[in-house]
Amino acid sequence: MSSVLDQRSAPPAGTARPAPPRRRTRLLALPEARWALAALVLFLLALPVHLLGGPAWLWGALFAATYATGGWEPGREGLKALKDRTLDVDLLMVVAALGAAAIGQVLDGALLIVIFATSGALEAVATARTADSVRGLLDIAPATATRVLPDGTEESVGSRELAVGDTILVRPGERVGADGRVLDGTSDVDQATITGEPLPVAKRAGDEVFAGTVNGTGALRVRVERDPSDSVIARIVRMVEEASETKAPTQLFIERIEQRYSIGMVVATLAVFLIPLAFGNTLQSALLRAMTFMIVASPCAVVLSTMPPLLSSIANAGRRGVLAKSAVVMERLGQVDLVALDKTGTLTEGAPRVTGIRPLPGTGLDEDGLLALAAAAEHPSEHPLARAVVDAARERGLHLPGATGFSSVPGEGVTATVEGRTVRVGSPSRLSTGSDTAPSDEAVAVAELEGTGHTAVTVVRDGTVVGVLGIADRPRPDAAATVAALTELTGRTPVLLTGDNERAARHLAAQVGITDVRAGLLPQDKVAAVRAWEAEGRRVLVVGDGVNDAPALAAAHSGIAMGKAGSDLALETADAIVVRDELAAIPSVVQLSRTARRLVIQNLAIAGTFITVLVAWDLIGTLPLPLGVAGHEGSTVIVGLNGLRLLREAAWPRVRSTVEDVPLRGT
Repeated sequence: MSSVLDQRSAPPAGTARPAPPRRRTRLLALPEARWALAALVLFLLALPVHLLGGPAWLWGALFAATYATGGWEPGREGLKALKDRTLDVDLLMVVAALGAAAIGQVLDGALLIVIFATSGALEAVATARTADSVRGLLDIAPATATRVLPDGTEESVGSRELAVGDTILVRPGERVGADGRVLDGTSDVDQATITGEPLPVAKRAGDEVFAGTVNGTGALRVRVERDPSDSVIARIVRMVEEASETKAPTQLFIERIEQRYSIGMVVATLAVFLIPLAFGNTLQSALLRAMTFMIVASPCAVVLSTMPPLLSSIANAGRRGVLAKSAVVMERLGQVDLVALDKTGTLTEGAPRVTGIRPLPGTGLDEDGLLALAAAAEHPSEHPLARAVVDAARERGLHLPGATGFSSVPGEGVTATVEGRTVRVGSPSRLSTGSDTAPSDEAVAVAELEGTGHTAVTVVRDGTVVGVLGIADRPRPDAAATVAALTELTGRTPVLLTGDNERAARHLAAQVGITDVRAGLLPQDKVAAVRAWEAEGRRVLVVGDGVNDAPALAAAHSGIAMGKAGSDLALETADAIVVRDELAAIPSVVQLSRTARRLVIQNLAIAGTFITVLVAWDLIGTLPLPLGVAGHEGSTVIVGLNGLRLLREAAWPRVRSTVEDVPLRGT
């Protein structure tokens, strides 16, 4: 077992490299954000003046400026759509706001403008941040590499200048500069960014390595086998971009019917105005009837039928540590019927822990003695397995004797002198002594641990194997309950998608109740699986945390990222983020989304009833304008209050710790 420097470790002396700059678009660099902020500030200035009975010229001017700053951008987009002979919600909302102002409801119209401008700004920010993360992914691969020339001399070149067939030298602690195959050397390489494997992988001559992965303490000579533009990292970037561009357009339910509603409303308003004129009505009477019709038929209540339930559910989920990026996201989460879960860092804690201690008979060591001996030898090492051993000893409060003469061999293990005795800790295949007394017991212990998905570590004292440690990435405490709850919600057991090995994946799946396991997958394999399900008509929710999960998160119907250890790319690509890494929040937010969708349907029924009654009254009889306004505003208040019910504490569905209590259906 080697001492390895992962991406969080300091590089060796003399090779310090600054972290790559983080590419992030400033919020106010986006015009949508600037205009929305201006509209919000103007509205907040006008509101107290208006409510406190201040001079009309002052609040009128401020509200007018609010309309101008917040409404010109959506108004312009609406007019562009109108040129293409389509009506969209942008123009409809601006017209509705102006109509409200025309009948004296200036405050309501200004509020509608501010909400609409803010929504557009948030969408622009989300788009820009995703693009930032995709571009920043390119910084994972080093900018330069050490190329070895045929005469043995070395030169530093840009990674993009490397060609297939070149030989590069990867020193300890450096990132691999290109996809290739090891020609010479031995080391452990942390390739979690590509495969998601929780532990560094031993690399020797003939093994494949990927650009952007982190080398351990050994030096590697690598033959470049792929052009930098075709590396796995570059392909991840392309897959995320392509999936984001080809993903089906996301629209709220009301936006999907806006075109027909808008055209119908415009045509009907013109008919209500022109037909009475044709039959001899006065211009004033026909105009008043048409204005009343436009008000009572305006989509304000319909729009508010959708937004309050979704925004309330977003706020409720946010209090529970789940950040949904938009109302569209919250609506789509409730539509999923298949869930694909990543393994490392999602279903598991993402950090190796000692899970088995097997002292061999006749060694005079118990579990604590064996663990203390191994931890003393491993203490100077920075390898993740070494840290797991030392952490386990500290959790038990064990005293660690001092170690001297520490050394490590990449891919094999460490050696140190502990209390005058030579102790070696590392791979069973490398440290097995071949003696007549210990191998059989050792083999049994190793087989038992490896057969259950653990990584076996052998402890040798003065040339004799004295015990075996089992190390594994433990499942999260709520993993099994979450899997059961998702099964209940979707009617199908979640699928495990992982780049980890088959044995470890199946062992974890058995622990948490998953039967469908897809292991050893690269990012493109995960995307292929998601697209195959989508082609079958499934609406897939992907849950992951790493760079290797980002393409699948982008390609899926919905994507959720684990927030604590999630990569920047995964966090920006995902539609929602579980900030506290509580798996149980995932089925809860899915159920909350379904509840919000039911309230949306209720609200649409309420709004539709009000509109139908008021429109019929206006067309058949004579609906007074004030009564029409009151009915319109009343329906808006009712659907708004109905949607706000999801802000209550009781509205959040809970997943209990035991599988028997998991079902959420009907919550």
